[in-house]
Amino acid sequence: MKNLFKLFTYLVIAVMISSCTKNFDEINTNPKGITVASLDPTSYGFIFRQAIYFNYLQPYGGSMQIIHSLYFDIYCNYFATTAENFLSDRYVMVGRWLDGDWETFYGSDAPQMKFAEDFARIKGITELGLIKIWKVFSYERYTDALGPIPYSQFGNMQKTVPFDSQESIYSQFFLDLDTAITLLKAHAGETSPTIASYDPVYGGKYDLWQKFGSSLRLKLGMRLKYVAPAIAKTQCEKAMTEGVQTTNDENGWITTTADNQNPYNIISDWGEYRMSADMESILKGYLDPRVQKYFSPAAIPDPTDDPASIAYPYEGMRNGHTKSDRQVAGFNTKCSDMAAPYKVVGGAGPKWQVMRCSESYFLRAEGALEGWAMGGTAEELYNTGIKMSLEENGYTDHLNLASEDYVTSTRVPISPGSDPATPAVILDPVSTIPIAWMSAGNKEDQLQQIITQKWIGLWPDSQEAYAERRRTHYPILYNRLESENLDVPATSLPVRLVYGESMYTNNNEETLKAIETLNGESTTPHGDLPTTKLWWDKK
Repeated sequence: MKNLFKLFTYLVIAVMISSCTKNFDEINTNPKGITVASLDPTSYGFIFRQAIYFNYLQPYGGSMQIIHSLYFDIYCNYFATTAENFLSDRYVMVGRWLDGDWETFYGSDAPQMKFAEDFARIKGITELGLIKIWKVFSYERYTDALGPIPYSQFGNMQKTVPFDSQESIYSQFFLDLDTAITLLKAHAGETSPTIASYDPVYGGKYDLWQKFGSSLRLKLGMRLKYVAPAIAKTQCEKAMTEGVQTTNDENGWITTTADNQNPYNIISDWGEYRMSADMESILKGYLDPRVQKYFSPAAIPDPTDDPASIAYPYEGMRNGHTKSDRQVAGFNTKCSDMAAPYKVVGGAGPKWQVMRCSESYFLRAEGALEGWAMGGTAEELYNTGIKMSLEENGYTDHLNLASEDYVTSTRVPISPGSDPATPAVILDPVSTIPIAWMSAGNKEDQLQQIITQKWIGLWPDSQEAYAERRRTHYPILYNRLESENLDVPATSLPVRLVYGESMYTNNNEETLKAIETLNGESTTPHGDLPTTKLWWDKK
């Protein structure tokens, strides 16, 4: 009990130090402050669990709503916004949302991870490998949203914190993964007795964490394909040598609880979004059975655009509607909400996705297209990736809604019909890419197939889907109806989020340096704007 009290005290102090500067010198030099040395390893299970759960699974929707739902979910076109006053769907960069997420990450999430990493390193425990992998996973999603961010010197106990270039961050990611995976390989087959009952992802099983870490290396390596192809090849092939996820039993999920709910189970009740027209066009055209696991039938469906002989009550809407359209078009009744398990108010909800083997197979398929050693041909790995995603969702027969073999189907996206705001206008299909592998197609055709199926399988991991959309320019999706951002037309896509005002207020000098770094790494050096491409965005 005494150790837990000390732990709570330390974590409160850590958050205070990271999120505010008032009386900083006194806090920074407090000789009575709680330190890692004053705790013993028996406390580590609680520390580790908090570091995992603080990543999005927070009360009241937390930062997940203001960054994942209101930006990434709609930038990758999984959803479209129905809330009339929420304009991020029209490419508006809402400062208080960006500030809120920045302050949550660096004021709560990052301190939890740093304390867990420092604790494991100082105590010399094997769990250091696990928290290093989790840190890389968490920070990667943040740098891929913004570009340069504080990484190597976060928690330096100074009044200013330098930002690392994205190139250097990725280099550090690979080094951190080297340390973690070497450590875990030395304890192959073992389970951590310290965190087995606290670890909400893999129950302390070192082998599963290692496969997640190596799959993460595969993902990070592929991210660099267009900016540093030699490094990309080396890292992806190294991941294969280490061993990546190959079965759904190895998938990474955070177990949700009544205290750590799936955030969708909180925010879906607020009626802020519905299924996109892109999703309808693709899933309906493919007769994809996963639509039943992802979305609910619309309260008032439109049967006029259903496929032949198939009742299809799943309806989507375009992104970028005007405020007046959202007030009168009835999107929340005419379009599909999330599937029922995501709408149980107060329930724990479905497990929260981390990384799944289907994603690893699609990454390997893309690597095989480049001639890298990925353990199979692009076609074989692509087909297996589809099957793994179908099986993950319960469709072990691999059949579509017409009881046809899904993988070999030549079906293509079809028209989603009309948007509820413009019932007289019938939309064209979002693309013409088929499911069945295009053996005679060119490399870009095949890449489009891989990323389109990856986009479906990643759902609802919109943060990764948005990164892949920027990196590869696939899948082909509808443009926004309108944009209110003068820098980003409706026919384009923001290629990054911008820094929030609090970054300029609290760390101005380093933030200005970060913008210089961002410009230096970008092929579109426009400053702190959503049109400045990240370092790896070179296609």
